[in-house]
Amino acid sequence: MHVQEWLETVPPLAIYLLVGVVIGLESLGIPLPGEIILVSSALLASQHGDIDPFVLGACATAGAIIGDSIGYAIGRRGGRPLLAWLGAKFPKHFSEGHIATAERSFQKWGMWAVFFGRFVALLRIFAGPLAGVLRMPYWKFLIANVFGGILWAGGTTAVIYYVGVAAESWLKRFSWLGLVAAVLIGVTSMLIIKRKAKKAQPAHREPEPVAAGD
Repeated sequence: MHVQEWLETVPPLAIYLLVGVVIGLESLGIPLPGEIILVSSALLASQHGDIDPFVLGACATAGAIIGDSIGYAIGRRGGRPLLAWLGAKFPKHFSEGHIATAERSFQKWGMWAVFFGRFVALLRIFAGPLAGVLRMPYWKFLIANVFGGILWAGGTTAVIYYVGVAAESWLKRFSWLGLVAAVLIGVTSMLIIKRKAKKAQPAHREPEPVAAGD
C-alpha cells in the first residue's frame, strides 16, 4: 500500500506520534525513513484539515531534538565499542568508511557538522551518537541540534504543506511526486556519502613475506 494512502487511514493523533517517534529513532541512530514519513504527513495535512501542520511540525522537531540528544548520551557512554556494535548490526549504514567520512566532517566543521548533517539522509543517523563518541561539548551539540532540528523538521513541514495548499488539486492526483523527490534526494545523498566512504577506507595491504631464517 502507498505510504500516504496508509496514513489516510490513521487518526491524526497517531500520525503526530508516528512522525515524532520515527524521526526520533532515526535521529537516535536507527536507520528509518523519517524524511519520507514527514513529507507524506505534511502532504496529507495540506489535503485534510484534520491534521494541524503546526502540531505536526512541532512533533517532528521534538522527535529530531530529543532523538539526537539521546543518541549523544548513548554515544558518549558507549564510545568506540558502540560504533563497532552498530557496524555489525547495520553494516550498510555504519561501515568503517561511512564512520570515517562522518568523523572527518566532525573534525573539520565541529558543531556545524551536527547542524548541516540534519539535512543529509545518511548523516542524520550519525550526528547524535558520533558527537557523543567524539566528546563534543554538550552545549555546542545542543545549540546545533536545536537549530538544525527546528530548521529541518519545521522547515520541511512548512514548505511541503504550503506547496500542497497552493497546488491542492494538482497534488491530489500526483502527490506521489513529493515522495519521489524525497527519495531521489535521499538516494543522491547516500551515493555521495558512499563515494566519500570508499575513498576514506584504508587500502588493503597483503602481509609481507617472511624471509627465510627469520
